[in-house]
Amino acid sequence: MSDRLLNTSVLLDVLANDPKHVDRSEALLLQAYQQGSLIISPAVYAELVPQARNRDELDGWLQQVRIRVSPFTADHAYTAGVAHVAYRKAGGKRQRILADFLIGAHAFHEADRLLTRDRGFFRRYFSSLTILPA
Repeated sequence: MSDRLLNTSVLLDVLANDPKHVDRSEALLLQAYQQGSLIISPAVYAELVPQARNRDELDGWLQQVRIRVSPFTADHAYTAGVAHVAYRKAGGKRQRILADFLIGAHAFHEADRLLTRDRGFFRRYFSSLTILPA
């Protein structure tokens, strides 16, 4: 079994019961869970905070759906920084924040797949990362 890193968009679809994406995201989460363990980065965890009343609620939900928070390392941060520099040198605007690069770098180092709706960005800056489209 291998780790699948989840991007915030897929989890928000489920937590917010997004009518456009919830069914597909739930199905993809189940499929990803059947193929390996599910992890999120600390950046994804932070982006989920507004969806919960408090930390216990968020941690309880993550535990219930068996999603583990995997910590950042200096390797993750360095890879994210290199990708962010490439983005800015290519004329990238501030639409992409460093958290996006940290999520991609974390998936690159810690998971064999990234489940996200934002495929184009991650394919461009983390080309060797396998993307599971949501």
